[in-house]
Amino acid sequence: MHTRSLTTTLALVFAATTLAVFALVGTFVYLALAHQVHVQDDLDIVLAARHTRRLVDELQSYADIERYRERLESQVLGNGALSLKIVDAARKPLVQHNVDAALAQVALPSRAVPVGAQITAQAIVDMHEADGDPLRVLAVDTRLTDGTLATIVVVRDMRDRWMLLDRYRDRLHLAGAIGVLLTFAIGFFLVRRALKPLRNMANSAATVTSDKLHTRIAMDNVPSELEPLIAALNGMLAGLERSFQRMSQFTADLAHDMRTPIANMRGATEVALARPRSTDEYQTLLASNLEECDRLSRMIENVLFLARAEHPQFARHLRGFEAGEELQRIAEYFEGLAEDAGVHIAVRGSAPLKADVELFRRAVSNLLANAVRYTPRDGTITLSVDADAAFVRVCVENEGVPIEPSMLERVFDRFYRGDPSRGGAGAASGSAGLGLAIVRTIMELHGGRAHAESGARSTRFVLSFPHAAPRS
Repeated sequence: MHTRSLTTTLALVFAATTLAVFALVGTFVYLALAHQVHVQDDLDIVLAARHTRRLVDELQSYADIERYRERLESQVLGNGALSLKIVDAARKPLVQHNVDAALAQVALPSRAVPVGAQITAQAIVDMHEADGDPLRVLAVDTRLTDGTLATIVVVRDMRDRWMLLDRYRDRLHLAGAIGVLLTFAIGFFLVRRALKPLRNMANSAATVTSDKLHTRIAMDNVPSELEPLIAALNGMLAGLERSFQRMSQFTADLAHDMRTPIANMRGATEVALARPRSTDEYQTLLASNLEECDRLSRMIENVLFLARAEHPQFARHLRGFEAGEELQRIAEYFEGLAEDAGVHIAVRGSAPLKADVELFRRAVSNLLANAVRYTPRDGTITLSVDADAAFVRVCVENEGVPIEPSMLERVFDRFYRGDPSRGGAGAASGSAGLGLAIVRTIMELHGGRAHAESGARSTRFVLSFPHAAPRS
């Protein structure tokens, strides 16, 4: 698909703008000049007609007009484009100055300024010679002292004016064309120079690969308008780097944790096949393999849940319920496991909560299973709920070995297990280090957060649900 060049487009816009400005200004100046020339020529015609009529009005007869020919012709001698013709009542020429054969064939105007009327430019008419050359013609009737009529005709040949305006128009066109070309060239150069930081950004971005996610786009000598874009791109690269590192670590941890049960099954099976075994020994082997398969199944299920939960279209079914009652149901479900571990579960508080019930149960169950795993015999696990103006907080607190402060934030990472003093039971129970990661993901789906607090004798996990329902 062909794409347009931004540089060329902007340069064309500059050129088009310049063309429009040239056209408007040139048209205005041209029309102003044409009007001024028109007014000046009409003034020359009117003045020549007035002076000529004043002289003719003092003459007695046609013979006097012919006698004072030179004096009458002197009224237009200063302007080579003006012609003078005086005719008698029968339209017979009495005086002709600067009248060639073509002009002599031009008929007199159909209307003339009446005797004694004021001579103005409104009486001037446009006419043409036989070959089409333009003329401005003014006819004035006058009366000699003997009562006879004569007509004064002043003609302005407009060819020189048309040529002047044509030359001026051609120069305007030439200046406009040169201006447009210069504007396009200068605009192209300036836009290309202004877009150089974008090309540098593209070149820098092209160097980013999966093994060079640490690369950042330099913000030196860039326009202030591009700084937010570069900052956003660098932020995106940083996020991609972190995500890629997490994905790499997650893949490595997943491979390691899946390899352990598979290796256990393979080793036990190889030992069993080394020599004939009894039925009880084979049953023991199959039971052990089934346990490892269950562990793998739980791990795969948890990984799939985390993958689905990170998808933007992950479905949540929010509804209101009583959190205290739901905690009581979860505690009753874990009574058997708690009795086997020799611990007691207590439930306190109540508060209305709007959340996905299934996800709520899964998050609390993961925390409770974790608490049962790490609580010493005869210890107590407390499930509590309380609310304030912003959040509903669900807490799972258990007695036992505390967690190091440096590990409190990491306990929610995928495949992370605590220190050995807390991890022996976890390893024995087949924990894959995904339970708390699932808890954090569930809280993020609800727009809340999960955090851990650890004191000298107890550890407390807090789930903070916002009152406002999260956006889908």
